Amino acid sequence: MFLFPGGFASQKDIDEAYNPGHVVSDMQAEVRHFSDRSARARDQIPCHLDVSYGQTIEEKLDIFNGADRDAPVFIFVHGGYWRACSSKDFSCVAFGPRAMGFCTVCINYALCPQVTIDEIVRQVRSAVAWVYRNIRNYGGDPERIVLAGQSAGAHLVAMTLLTDWRDVYGLPDNLIKGAIVNSGLYDLAPLRYSWLQPAIQLNEGILRRNSPLLHVRRLPTPLLITWGGMEQKIAFESQAIRFSEAWIAAGNHGELWMQDEKDHFSAMYGYEDPTHRLCQTLCNFLR
Repeated sequence: MFLFPGGFASQKDIDEAYNPGHVVSDMQAEVRHFSDRSARARDQIPCHLDVSYGQTIEEKLDIFNGADRDAPVFIFVHGGYWRACSSKDFSCVAFGPRAMGFCTVCINYALCPQVTIDEIVRQVRSAVAWVYRNIRNYGGDPERIVLAGQSAGAHLVAMTLLTDWRDVYGLPDNLIKGAIVNSGLYDLAPLRYSWLQPAIQLNEGILRRNSPLLHVRRLPTPLLITWGGMEQKIAFESQAIRFSEAWIAAGNHGELWMQDEKDHFSAMYGYEDPTHRLCQTLCNFLR
């Protein structure tokens, strides 16, 4: 019997495994949570919205001020399977870091199918380079940058960690002092046969260039790999464990953490709480 990548027997199996909504009890409640909390963040935290980091309309970022000048910098990359959502949908991740003194930057990027995943990776890398070069103008310290992303955003964070900063951008190799990836996608091969394919349009070249699992090398950045215990084990848990194994085998520092009783969305609530392990990890990276 033919098996799809990841050991799946059918497209139906892939679709069920990689649709996080299948194991969420109230998807609309999740949408309301992020929408309401993000609107509140933009209202309550002094911010600079839609700052351009590139030449296209979607290449924008939102900067939420830190409590003081020379604040450490938290950069967040949103999810949405590369074809949905924007930086505005996740402004709420600024709450926890703000309480700890961080400046927060939420990156926006163009979406599939208008652009390819190759281009989205380029945009996110470009945004991080822009932050390093320009964040002092907004009260941030470019020598204390930490990075995080959720779902497709975690994939983009993993790809960003693999950037050759010195040769491509003329920047320090260790410009990212630590990173967290939530419920990420590190091997894109199964998604080529999923319900997402009409939008993300993977081909062999795109998935091989953009599967972080295939490109892990020795890097200076410590990494926390996390996911929700209620997520599909054959998809999100498996991806996290395989990426962690590759990361450690390359000689890198990494931790693996399953968040009990959390789903694909509630597993990122911790960024709103300065006492939560997610936020505390951001601080630990800088110690």
